[in-house]
Amino acid sequence: MSIKQVLESTKHLNSSERAMLAHCLISSLDTIQDEHVEEAWGKLAEQRFNQLETGEIQGVSWGELKKDIRGE
Repeated sequence: MSIKQVLESTKHLNSSERAMLAHCLISSLDTIQDEHVEEAWGKLAEQRFNQLETGEIQGVSWGELKKDIRGE
């Protein structure tokens, strides 16, 4: 089946079904992971937590972060 045929066959799906299909397709691409990613994220999270605890860095609220992103 060609990609064009697949796309044609999905036109009858509602938006929730298309979203689920998109999620499944994207998830199927994520089958290969660097074996050290989880460990690296864990170390980074621990480092950031320690920096917050010691006062080395200050946390930012979600509201403040949104204002920064918007340039307000």
